[in-house]
Amino acid sequence: MRDEILTIFQESYRELRDLAPIPPIQVEFFAFANVNNTIRLRDGALLVRLSDLLEGAPETVLRAIAHILLAKMYRKPIARAHEARYRKYVHSHEIRKKAHLVRQVRGRKRMASAKGMYYDLDAIFEEMNLRFFGGMQARPRMSWSQGRARNLLGHYDPAHNAIVVSRIFDHPQVPRYAVEYIVYHEMLHLRHPVRLSGSRRCVHSAEFRAEERLFPQLDAAQRFLRRL
Repeated sequence: MRDEILTIFQESYRELRDLAPIPPIQVEFFAFANVNNTIRLRDGALLVRLSDLLEGAPETVLRAIAHILLAKMYRKPIARAHEARYRKYVHSHEIRKKAHLVRQVRGRKRMASAKGMYYDLDAIFEEMNLRFFGGMQARPRMSWSQGRARNLLGHYDPAHNAIVVSRIFDHPQVPRYAVEYIVYHEMLHLRHPVRLSGSRRCVHSAEFRAEERLFPQLDAAQRFLRRL
């Protein structure tokens, strides 16, 4: 199997860089906490790590992965067919189920307290739950982020059943409605999980957007977030 994968990467390299000599390539399966794949150049050799969840994947999927990783490494356009094939495979029910179990076993998510200096996320969740869901939504783990992230304002992690909000919002100059909106937005992800439509992931469905518009200060909250 390892020899077959090495051959796939060598052939993909030749397709992308037909005149350049093929460098030494080392490919290994690695126990990532998710479906991750990495490639880096070290001392003239390409070192590739593939998620061990992809062991046994069809050859067409492995060729798609090789193409995507090498194209990213050498800044080449990624063929849509390869990207679509890879997305369809990793978002299949079987792989998503395996990935979910693996994240629960391997992933160690450092969780902070839900109670910040200014805002209590547990209390905000319960308030949103009563206002919008009749108090029927089960509360996941609520946590402020470890750092003051600006690129990820909030997210729901299904593997750890946790909603994490960037600590940047735990500040007296942040209006409460902005924090409420972020918590409400992530609560909607619990109600409307990501769906796969063909090879595309549908993160915010029409149903999701319709419920999101029920938040009274939606426009004000989104304007505030854009200023960040």
